[in-house]
Amino acid sequence: MSIFKGSGVAIVTPMHENGDVDYEQYAKLLEFQIANGTDAIIACGTTGESSTLTHEEHLEVIRYCVEAVAGRVPVVAGTGSNCTETAVYLSREAEKSGADALLLVSPYYNKATQNGLYAHYKAVADSVELPILLYNVPSRTGCNILPETVVRLCRDVKNIVGVKEASGNIGQIARLAALAGGDVDIYSGNDDQIVPIMSLGGKGVISVLANVAPRQTHEICQAYLDGDVKKSLQLQLDAMELCGALFCEVNPIPVKKALSLMGMGSGALRMPLSEMESANVQRLEKAMKDYGLL
Repeated sequence: MSIFKGSGVAIVTPMHENGDVDYEQYAKLLEFQIANGTDAIIACGTTGESSTLTHEEHLEVIRYCVEAVAGRVPVVAGTGSNCTETAVYLSREAEKSGADALLLVSPYYNKATQNGLYAHYKAVADSVELPILLYNVPSRTGCNILPETVVRLCRDVKNIVGVKEASGNIGQIARLAALAGGDVDIYSGNDDQIVPIMSLGGKGVISVLANVAPRQTHEICQAYLDGDVKKSLQLQLDAMELCGALFCEVNPIPVKKALSLMGMGSGALRMPLSEMESANVQRLEKAMKDYGLL
């Protein structure tokens, strides 16, 4: 059984101006998501600025998310690291906190061979009981998890069940689907490829767009799951300009600005992220207005 089907939001981590996590605003964002049909919450992913949270903050955000969501939708905790020992520690603690599943980004900077990736993921998976999604995002990590490795892991390791595929390489994802034969739950990691990946058997999306448009992102997925491919496609196409604007600077800079424009301020960014350039703010505002968010 899949961890979830549909739209999982890769939720931002709101900050006070001094850089501390703003839990009051986090609670509001979680309620906004659940009220608007989001199918799962992904805490402490890239969009949640996990790379600049301390381990203590990282785990406290996960704990808070689990408690606030209170079982209404699955909570998937981002617990990946380029250090296997750290990924094991974060994963075990997230399991203790009541997370429903884990999302493990591939080791970044030091990277790994495919055999190294297999050993890394197996070691983390063997340390917990929770179901695990791999996270393939080579543009960030410099490390591509090949389809053969994903399939091998999902078949060999009982609690590795799928992958968030953000390579952007539809050919690679099609090869993965062909090799997997249904043994891998595939989620789009790119909002502009939800329908293409679902057409290859994908279960849905782990989404940045859903931070500002949770209902619409859910509907893209739900229409496809309901068999209304034409509606799903149109909804995907309607969102394309906004998807582009949300990635005109490195994520999560634009999506945090978008939430601020909607009156749902998610606060400061942690360095080395910086405030959005004015020309890109104008592009984002226009896309949001055209999409009906402003």
